[in-house]
Amino acid sequence: MRFRHPDGSTVHLAYCTNVHPAETLDGVLAQLRDHCEPVRRRLGRDRLGIGLWLARSAAHALVTDPSALRGLRTELDRRGLEVVTLNGFPYEGFGAEEVKYRVYKPDWADPERLDHTTSLARLLAGLLPDDVTEGSISTLPLAWRTAYDATRADKARTALVTLGERLDALQELTGRSIRIGLEPEPGCVVETTHDAIAPLTAIAHDRIGICVDTCHLATSFEDPHTALGALTAAGVPVVKSQLSAALHAEHPHLPEVREALAAFAEPRFLHQTRTTGPADAAGTAALHGTDDLDEALTGDALPGTAPWRSHFHVPLHAAPATPLTSTLPVLKAALTRLVGGPRPLTRHLEVETYTWQALPPELRPRARAQLTDGIAAELTLARDLLTDLGLKELP
Repeated sequence: MRFRHPDGSTVHLAYCTNVHPAETLDGVLAQLRDHCEPVRRRLGRDRLGIGLWLARSAAHALVTDPSALRGLRTELDRRGLEVVTLNGFPYEGFGAEEVKYRVYKPDWADPERLDHTTSLARLLAGLLPDDVTEGSISTLPLAWRTAYDATRADKARTALVTLGERLDALQELTGRSIRIGLEPEPGCVVETTHDAIAPLTAIAHDRIGICVDTCHLATSFEDPHTALGALTAAGVPVVKSQLSAALHAEHPHLPEVREALAAFAEPRFLHQTRTTGPADAAGTAALHGTDDLDEALTGDALPGTAPWRSHFHVPLHAAPATPLTSTLPVLKAALTRLVGGPRPLTRHLEVETYTWQALPPELRPRARAQLTDGIAAELTLARDLLTDLGLKELP
Protein backbone atom coordinates (compact mmCIF):
# COMPACT_ATOMS: atom_id res chain seq x y z
CA MET A 1 0.00 0.00 0.00
CA ARG A 2 1.31 3.41 -0.95
CA PHE A 3 0.55 6.81 0.53
CA ARG A 4 1.41 10.33 -0.56
CA HIS A 5 2.91 12.39 2.26
CA PRO A 6 2.08 16.11 2.28
CA ASP A 7 5.68 16.82 1.27
CA GLY A 8 5.10 14.88 -1.97
CA SER A 9 7.10 11.76 -1.10
CA THR A 10 5.70 8.22 -1.13
CA VAL A 11 5.34 6.26 2.10
CA HIS A 12 5.05 2.47 1.77
CA LEU A 13 3.02 0.25 4.10
CA ALA A 14 3.52 -3.53 4.05
CA TYR A 15 2.90 -6.52 6.28
CA CYS A 16 5.68 -8.91 7.22
CA THR A 17 5.50 -12.49 5.94
CA ASN A 18 7.41 -13.99 8.88
CA VAL A 19 3.94 -14.76 10.25
CA HIS A 20 3.79 -17.49 7.57
CA PRO A 21 6.63 -19.96 8.26
CA ALA A 22 8.60 -20.97 5.17
CA GLU A 23 12.25 -21.91 4.84
CA THR A 24 12.41 -22.69 1.12
CA LEU A 25 11.70 -20.85 -2.10
CA ASP A 26 8.76 -23.16 -2.79
CA GLY A 27 7.41 -22.23 0.62
CA VAL A 28 7.73 -18.52 -0.16
CA LEU A 29 5.85 -18.97 -3.43
CA ALA A 30 3.12 -20.83 -1.56
CA GLN A 31 2.85 -17.91 0.89
CA LEU A 32 2.17 -15.53 -1.95
CA ARG A 33 -0.64 -17.76 -3.23
CA ASP A 34 -2.19 -18.86 0.05
CA HIS A 35 -1.84 -15.76 2.21
CA CYS A 36 -0.54 -12.58 0.59
CA GLU A 37 -2.83 -12.45 -2.43
CA PRO A 38 -5.91 -13.30 -0.32
CA VAL A 39 -5.06 -10.41 2.04
CA ARG A 40 -4.81 -8.08 -0.96
CA ARG A 41 -8.17 -9.26 -2.25
CA ARG A 42 -9.72 -8.96 1.20
CA LEU A 43 -8.64 -5.32 1.25
CA GLY A 44 -9.97 -4.71 -2.24
CA ARG A 45 -6.60 -3.43 -3.41
CA ASP A 46 -4.95 -3.79 -6.81
CA ARG A 47 -1.54 -3.70 -5.14
CA LEU A 48 -0.31 -4.76 -1.70
CA GLY A 49 3.11 -4.30 -0.17
CA ILE A 50 4.66 -7.22 1.68
CA GLY A 51 7.79 -7.32 3.79
CA LEU A 52 9.34 -10.61 2.75
CA TRP A 53 11.17 -12.82 5.19
CA LEU A 54 13.65 -14.92 3.22
CA ALA A 55 15.29 -17.64 5.30
CA ARG A 56 18.86 -18.72 4.56
CA SER A 57 17.78 -21.58 2.28
CA ALA A 58 15.36 -19.48 0.24
CA ALA A 59 17.83 -16.61 -0.07
CA HIS A 60 20.59 -18.97 -1.20
CA ALA A 61 18.34 -20.48 -3.88
CA LEU A 62 17.50 -17.04 -5.23
CA VAL A 63 20.96 -15.50 -5.14
CA THR A 64 22.55 -18.49 -6.92
CA ASP A 65 19.90 -18.76 -9.65
CA PRO A 66 19.01 -15.55 -11.53
CA SER A 67 16.11 -17.31 -13.22
CA ALA A 68 14.61 -18.14 -9.81
CA LEU A 69 14.81 -14.49 -8.82
CA ARG A 70 13.13 -13.45 -12.06
CA GLY A 71 10.46 -16.05 -11.40
CA LEU A 72 9.78 -14.65 -7.93
CA ARG A 73 9.53 -11.14 -9.31
CA THR A 74 7.10 -12.34 -11.97
CA GLU A 75 5.00 -14.13 -9.37
CA LEU A 76 4.84 -11.00 -7.22
CA ASP A 77 3.67 -8.94 -10.18
CA ARG A 78 1.11 -11.57 -11.20
CA ARG A 79 -0.45 -11.60 -7.74
CA GLY A 80 -0.54 -7.82 -7.32
CA LEU A 81 2.21 -7.75 -4.69
CA GLU A 82 5.27 -5.55 -4.31
CA VAL A 83 8.36 -5.64 -2.11
CA VAL A 84 10.36 -2.63 -0.92
CA THR A 85 11.50 -4.09 2.41
CA LEU A 86 12.80 -7.39 3.78
CA ASN A 87 12.92 -8.73 7.32
CA GLY A 88 16.52 -9.90 7.66
CA PHE A 89 16.46 -10.51 11.43
CA PRO A 90 15.64 -14.26 11.62
CA TYR A 91 18.23 -16.35 9.78
CA GLU A 92 16.42 -19.67 9.74
CA GLY A 93 14.09 -21.81 11.83
CA PHE A 94 11.59 -19.06 12.65
CA GLY A 95 8.76 -21.50 12.12
CA ALA A 96 10.23 -24.08 14.50
CA GLU A 97 8.28 -25.33 17.51
CA GLU A 98 10.81 -23.56 19.74
CA VAL A 99 12.62 -20.44 18.53
CA LYS A 100 13.55 -18.58 21.74
CA TYR A 101 17.28 -17.64 21.78
CA ARG A 102 17.98 -19.28 18.42
CA VAL A 103 16.67 -16.23 16.57
CA TYR A 104 19.78 -14.25 17.60
CA LYS A 105 22.17 -16.55 15.76
CA PRO A 106 24.28 -15.95 13.79
CA ASP A 107 25.02 -12.49 15.14
CA TRP A 108 27.02 -9.69 13.55
CA ALA A 109 30.31 -11.09 14.86
CA ASP A 110 29.75 -14.20 12.71
CA PRO A 111 30.64 -14.09 8.98
CA GLU A 112 27.36 -15.82 8.10
CA ARG A 113 25.36 -12.76 9.14
CA LEU A 114 27.30 -10.46 6.80
CA ASP A 115 27.08 -12.93 3.93
CA HIS A 116 23.33 -13.46 4.40
CA THR A 117 22.57 -9.74 4.65
CA THR A 118 24.66 -9.03 1.55
CA SER A 119 22.63 -11.65 -0.31
CA LEU A 120 19.38 -10.08 0.88
CA ALA A 121 20.51 -6.66 -0.34
CA ARG A 122 21.32 -8.06 -3.78
CA LEU A 123 17.95 -9.81 -3.93
CA LEU A 124 16.00 -6.76 -2.84
CA ALA A 125 17.68 -4.67 -5.53
CA GLY A 126 16.22 -7.14 -8.04
CA LEU A 127 12.76 -7.28 -6.45
CA LEU A 128 12.05 -3.56 -6.12
CA PRO A 129 9.23 -2.27 -8.36
CA ASP A 130 10.40 -0.50 -11.50
CA ASP A 131 9.40 2.91 -10.13
CA VAL A 132 11.12 2.46 -6.74
CA THR A 133 14.84 3.02 -6.19
CA GLU A 134 15.13 2.60 -2.39
CA GLY A 135 14.80 -0.58 -0.37
CA SER A 136 15.22 -1.42 3.32
CA ILE A 137 16.20 -4.43 5.39
CA SER A 138 15.82 -4.83 9.14
CA THR A 139 18.42 -6.87 10.98
CA LEU A 140 19.64 -8.19 14.33
CA PRO A 141 20.76 -5.42 16.75
CA LEU A 142 24.37 -6.70 16.77
CA ALA A 143 23.88 -9.68 19.11
CA TRP A 144 22.21 -11.09 22.18
CA ARG A 145 23.86 -9.44 25.18
CA THR A 146 25.57 -12.51 26.67
CA ALA A 147 28.98 -13.66 25.41
CA TYR A 148 29.45 -10.36 23.57
CA ASP A 149 32.88 -9.08 24.49
CA ALA A 150 35.24 -6.48 23.02
CA THR A 151 36.59 -8.93 20.45
CA ARG A 152 33.15 -9.80 19.13
CA ALA A 153 32.15 -6.14 19.18
CA ASP A 154 35.13 -5.31 16.99
CA LYS A 155 34.22 -8.10 14.55
CA ALA A 156 30.64 -6.83 14.36
CA ARG A 157 31.77 -3.26 13.73
CA THR A 158 34.11 -4.41 10.96
CA ALA A 159 31.31 -6.46 9.38
CA LEU A 160 28.99 -3.46 9.29
CA VAL A 161 31.68 -1.27 7.75
CA THR A 162 32.18 -3.93 5.07
CA LEU A 163 28.43 -4.09 4.56
CA GLY A 164 28.31 -0.34 3.99
CA GLU A 165 30.99 -0.65 1.30
CA ARG A 166 29.05 -3.45 -0.39
CA LEU A 167 25.83 -1.42 -0.33
CA ASP A 168 27.64 1.49 -1.98
CA ALA A 169 28.94 -0.83 -4.69
CA LEU A 170 25.47 -2.31 -5.17
CA GLN A 171 24.01 1.15 -5.73
CA GLU A 172 26.66 1.95 -8.33
CA LEU A 173 25.93 -1.34 -10.11
CA THR A 174 22.12 -1.32 -10.01
CA GLY A 175 21.05 2.26 -9.35
CA ARG A 176 19.10 0.98 -6.30
CA SER A 177 19.89 2.21 -2.79
CA ILE A 178 19.44 -0.54 -0.18
CA ARG A 179 19.61 0.50 3.47
CA ILE A 180 19.99 -1.67 6.58
CA GLY A 181 18.36 -0.94 9.95
CA LEU A 182 19.52 -2.42 13.26
CA GLU A 183 16.35 -3.32 15.16
CA PRO A 184 16.71 -2.65 18.91
CA GLU A 185 15.20 -5.42 20.99
CA PRO A 186 15.08 -6.05 24.76
CA GLY A 187 17.89 -8.33 25.90
CA CYS A 188 20.17 -7.56 22.97
CA VAL A 189 23.38 -5.54 22.91
CA VAL A 190 21.33 -2.76 21.34
CA GLU A 191 18.24 -2.95 23.53
CA THR A 192 16.92 0.59 23.03
CA THR A 193 17.10 3.33 20.45
CA HIS A 194 19.52 5.12 22.78
CA ASP A 195 21.82 2.09 22.69
CA ALA A 196 21.90 2.30 18.89
CA ILE A 197 23.25 5.84 18.68
CA ALA A 198 26.88 5.17 19.65
CA PRO A 199 27.57 2.18 17.36
CA LEU A 200 25.73 3.73 14.41
CA THR A 201 27.39 7.13 14.68
CA ALA A 202 30.75 5.33 14.97
CA ILE A 203 30.07 3.61 11.65
CA ALA A 204 28.70 6.87 10.19
CA HIS A 205 27.28 5.38 7.00
CA ASP A 206 24.04 6.78 5.59
CA ARG A 207 22.91 3.36 4.36
CA ILE A 208 23.11 1.83 7.86
CA GLY A 209 20.66 3.11 10.43
CA ILE A 210 17.88 1.91 12.70
CA CYS A 211 14.62 0.00 12.38
CA VAL A 212 12.18 1.23 15.03
CA ASP A 213 9.91 -1.59 16.17
CA THR A 214 7.15 0.02 18.20
CA CYS A 215 6.54 -3.13 20.28
CA HIS A 216 10.19 -3.18 21.34
CA LEU A 217 10.12 0.58 21.93
CA ALA A 218 7.13 0.19 24.24
CA THR A 219 8.48 -2.89 26.02
CA SER A 220 11.55 -0.87 27.02
CA PHE A 221 9.29 1.99 28.19
CA GLU A 222 10.87 4.42 25.74
CA ASP A 223 8.98 7.62 25.03
CA PRO A 224 8.55 7.79 21.23
CA HIS A 225 9.02 11.55 20.94
CA THR A 226 12.16 11.54 23.08
CA ALA A 227 13.62 8.49 21.34
CA LEU A 228 12.98 9.68 17.80
CA GLY A 229 14.11 13.19 18.66
CA ALA A 230 17.42 11.84 19.93
CA LEU A 231 17.92 9.78 16.76
CA THR A 232 17.25 12.84 14.62
CA ALA A 233 19.64 14.98 16.65
CA ALA A 234 22.36 12.33 16.32
CA GLY A 235 21.84 12.04 12.56
CA VAL A 236 20.88 8.34 12.76
CA PRO A 237 18.56 7.49 9.83
CA VAL A 238 15.33 5.63 10.55
CA VAL A 239 15.54 3.09 7.74
CA LYS A 240 12.14 1.55 8.48
CA SER A 241 9.63 1.11 11.25
CA GLN A 242 7.77 -2.02 12.25
CA LEU A 243 4.29 -1.23 13.51
CA SER A 244 3.57 -3.58 16.38
CA ALA A 245 2.06 -3.53 19.87
CA ALA A 246 3.28 -5.13 23.09
CA LEU A 247 1.34 -6.75 25.92
CA HIS A 248 0.65 -4.32 28.79
CA ALA A 249 -0.39 -5.12 32.39
CA GLU A 250 -1.22 -2.05 34.45
CA HIS A 251 -1.53 -3.83 37.81
CA PRO A 252 0.76 -6.89 37.73
CA HIS A 253 0.54 -7.44 41.48
CA LEU A 254 -3.07 -8.60 41.22
CA PRO A 255 -3.64 -12.38 41.04
CA GLU A 256 -6.16 -12.06 38.20
CA VAL A 257 -3.62 -10.09 36.16
CA ARG A 258 -0.94 -12.72 36.75
CA GLU A 259 -3.39 -15.38 35.63
CA ALA A 260 -4.21 -13.44 32.46
CA LEU A 261 -0.52 -12.94 31.70
CA ALA A 262 0.20 -16.63 32.22
CA ALA A 263 -2.06 -17.44 29.25
CA PHE A 264 0.46 -15.60 27.01
CA ALA A 265 3.50 -17.51 28.32
CA GLU A 266 4.20 -20.06 25.59
CA PRO A 267 7.13 -22.24 24.47
CA ARG A 268 7.88 -20.93 20.99
CA PHE A 269 9.07 -17.32 21.21
CA LEU A 270 10.96 -15.31 23.78
CA HIS A 271 8.77 -12.73 25.52
CA GLN A 272 11.13 -10.38 27.31
CA THR A 273 9.29 -8.59 30.10
CA ARG A 274 10.12 -5.19 31.59
CA THR A 275 8.98 -2.86 34.34
CA THR A 276 10.26 0.43 35.69
CA GLY A 277 11.79 1.28 39.03
CA PRO A 278 12.40 4.55 40.88
CA ALA A 279 14.04 7.30 38.85
CA ASP A 280 17.65 8.29 39.42
CA ALA A 281 18.94 11.79 40.14
CA ALA A 282 18.68 12.67 36.44
CA GLY A 283 15.03 11.62 36.37
CA THR A 284 15.64 8.42 34.39
CA ALA A 285 13.60 5.45 35.58
CA ALA A 286 15.52 2.21 36.05
CA LEU A 287 14.40 -0.81 34.05
CA HIS A 288 13.98 -4.25 35.56
CA GLY A 289 13.43 -7.25 33.36
CA THR A 290 13.45 -10.94 32.64
CA ASP A 291 14.26 -12.78 29.44
CA ASP A 292 10.84 -14.42 29.25
CA LEU A 293 7.32 -13.98 30.53
CA ASP A 294 7.20 -17.21 32.51
CA GLU A 295 10.32 -16.08 34.40
CA ALA A 296 8.61 -12.80 35.29
CA LEU A 297 5.66 -14.70 36.71
CA THR A 298 7.86 -16.83 38.96
CA GLY A 299 7.94 -15.62 42.55
CA ASP A 300 9.26 -12.08 42.95
CA ALA A 301 11.42 -12.02 39.82
CA LEU A 302 9.98 -8.61 38.94
CA PRO A 303 8.47 -6.01 41.27
CA GLY A 304 4.74 -5.62 40.83
CA THR A 305 4.54 -2.00 41.91
CA ALA A 306 4.59 -0.56 38.36
CA PRO A 307 3.11 -1.72 35.04
CA TRP A 308 4.68 -4.60 33.14
CA ARG A 309 5.17 -4.82 29.40
CA SER A 310 6.02 -8.00 27.55
CA HIS A 311 7.54 -8.50 24.10
CA PHE A 312 4.52 -10.26 22.67
CA HIS A 313 3.29 -8.84 19.35
CA VAL A 314 -0.47 -8.66 19.89
CA PRO A 315 -2.80 -7.90 16.94
CA LEU A 316 -3.04 -4.17 16.39
CA HIS A 317 -6.81 -4.09 16.04
CA ALA A 318 -7.63 -6.45 18.90
CA ALA A 319 -6.20 -5.58 22.31
CA PRO A 320 -6.28 -8.38 24.89
CA ALA A 321 -9.29 -8.54 27.15
CA THR A 322 -9.34 -6.81 30.51
CA PRO A 323 -7.34 -6.81 32.79
CA LEU A 324 -4.67 -6.67 30.06
CA THR A 325 -4.29 -4.29 27.15
CA SER A 326 -1.77 -3.40 24.44
CA THR A 327 0.66 -0.57 23.81
CA LEU A 328 -1.19 0.68 20.74
CA PRO A 329 -1.01 4.26 22.12
CA VAL A 330 2.80 4.05 21.89
CA LEU A 331 2.52 2.97 18.26
CA LYS A 332 0.21 5.91 17.52
CA ALA A 333 2.58 8.38 19.18
CA ALA A 334 5.56 6.95 17.31
CA LEU A 335 3.73 7.04 13.99
CA THR A 336 2.80 10.69 14.55
CA ARG A 337 6.47 11.54 14.96
CA LEU A 338 7.60 9.24 12.14
CA VAL A 339 5.31 10.48 9.37
CA GLY A 340 3.11 13.21 10.87
CA GLY A 341 5.60 16.04 10.53
CA PRO A 342 6.52 18.23 7.55
CA ARG A 343 8.79 15.46 6.27
CA PRO A 344 8.65 11.73 7.07
CA LEU A 345 11.48 10.32 9.17
CA THR A 346 11.04 7.04 7.30
CA ARG A 347 9.15 6.00 4.20
CA HIS A 348 8.96 2.28 4.94
CA LEU A 349 6.38 0.98 7.42
CA GLU A 350 5.71 -2.69 8.10
CA VAL A 351 3.01 -4.31 10.23
CA GLU A 352 4.75 -7.18 11.99
CA THR A 353 2.50 -9.39 14.11
CA TYR A 354 4.13 -12.80 13.79
CA THR A 355 2.61 -14.30 16.96
CA TRP A 356 -0.92 -15.14 15.77
CA GLN A 357 -0.43 -18.87 16.42
CA ALA A 358 1.28 -18.16 19.75
CA LEU A 359 -1.75 -16.36 21.16
CA PRO A 360 -3.80 -18.12 23.84
CA PRO A 361 -5.72 -20.91 22.10
CA GLU A 362 -9.10 -19.16 22.18
CA LEU A 363 -7.61 -16.12 20.39
CA ARG A 364 -5.78 -17.95 17.61
CA PRO A 365 -7.16 -17.99 14.06
CA ARG A 366 -8.59 -21.46 13.47
CA ALA A 367 -8.59 -21.30 9.68
CA ARG A 368 -6.60 -19.61 6.94
CA ALA A 369 -9.47 -17.22 6.20
CA GLN A 370 -9.49 -15.99 9.80
CA LEU A 371 -5.79 -15.17 9.60
CA THR A 372 -6.41 -13.34 6.33
CA ASP A 373 -9.16 -11.31 7.97
CA GLY A 374 -6.95 -10.50 10.94
CA ILE A 375 -4.02 -9.27 8.85
CA ALA A 376 -6.38 -7.23 6.69
CA ALA A 377 -7.88 -5.67 9.82
CA GLU A 378 -4.41 -4.69 11.08
CA LEU A 379 -3.54 -3.09 7.76
CA THR A 380 -6.87 -1.26 7.72
CA LEU A 381 -6.12 0.18 11.16
CA ALA A 382 -2.64 1.26 10.04
CA ARG A 383 -4.10 2.80 6.88
CA ASP A 384 -6.62 4.79 8.92
CA LEU A 385 -3.88 6.07 11.23
CA LEU A 386 -1.89 7.26 8.23
CA THR A 387 -4.79 9.02 6.56
CA ASP A 388 -5.69 10.66 9.90
CA LEU A 389 -2.17 12.12 9.85
CA GLY A 390 -2.82 13.70 6.47
CA LEU A 391 -1.34 11.09 4.14
CA LYS A 392 -3.32 10.24 1.03
CA GLU A 393 -3.82 6.62 0.06
CA LEU A 394 -2.70 5.95 -3.50
CA PRO A 395 -4.24 3.42 -5.92
